Amino acid sequence: MKAESNENLDLLSVFLTGIPGLEAQDGWLSIPFFTMYTVAIVGNSLIIAAVQADPALHEPMYLFLSMLAVTEVGVSVSTLPTVMGVLWFDACRIDFDGCLAQMFFIHTFSCMESGVLLAMSYDRFVAIYNPLCYTAILTLPRIVSTGLVITLKSVILMAPLPVLLRLLPYCHPNILSHSYCLHSDLIQLPCADTKLNSILGLAIVLATFGLDSLLIVVSYMLILYTVLGIASGEGRWKALNTCVTHLCSTCILRAYDWCVCDASYCQACLTSGPHTHVQHLPLCPSCVQSHHLQCQDQTNPMGNCHLVFLQESITLSHSKGGGTLNQSINSGGVSSVG
Repeated sequence: MKAESNENLDLLSVFLTGIPGLEAQDGWLSIPFFTMYTVAIVGNSLIIAAVQADPALHEPMYLFLSMLAVTEVGVSVSTLPTVMGVLWFDACRIDFDGCLAQMFFIHTFSCMESGVLLAMSYDRFVAIYNPLCYTAILTLPRIVSTGLVITLKSVILMAPLPVLLRLLPYCHPNILSHSYCLHSDLIQLPCADTKLNSILGLAIVLATFGLDSLLIVVSYMLILYTVLGIASGEGRWKALNTCVTHLCSTCILRAYDWCVCDASYCQACLTSGPHTHVQHLPLCPSCVQSHHLQCQDQTNPMGNCHLVFLQESITLSHSKGGGTLNQSINSGGVSSVG
């Protein structure tokens, strides 16, 4: 199968997936998902509005909290259209450029979120270690500068990812394993060596989420050391109570980042190379039925092969010795050997 040229990437589509085995329940599943999205967007928007409207909340802790709310809204808005589109309308198909744009915004806001969590841990450390100089150290200009640096760093780090993905060839059905586009998922699609993309993605993850997590741990070790030095038990409890919520949210977000990003990049680095198989199948049949893929046979440029997806399940097997790709469709009776 001939690789998709870069000139034809505007016509390239990517297929998203829903929840495996629960395709028939998409209507019901959309209710809790939409409720969670609504609560997240409305709740974080209220936090932003409250901090902006009340001068008494123009303190470092609340300003950082509003920054975190902005990143949460950004991530939610970036994933909402495709997730709800899959659950409500079986809209699994998304154009390639749209997928790259979604990937960029998801990872950019996630990187900003990690940076804000680090800034919040530093804020708590200063508040406990040196409370008398708290407002003198964390002034409004410094807080604004911190937010701008976090935003600029996130944009610069994530900008090369969609550019490099657009330079790669694509030659088979591009099926993702999520209802939104992630870089660790997209680098599994090209039929070329993606080791550079995998290493770059892993390096960015380690330089942002990994380094931020390490510095957050160091901050809380210093906070714990400072708290243990407080004489009264009531004073220790009050000091720790100011950090519990931030520590819990940080642990949850870091665990999610490891499960979704870090582990996927490690797997991609180990298995990177020319991809000639599809690992995940689309879970909304209406996106796949009657969709025709036209491709040129590598051995016979004059011959066209038409792959018609008539069923949800497609079994793709790649022979170990040669480069034969066998595709068998359950009830369509269509097979191709390339």
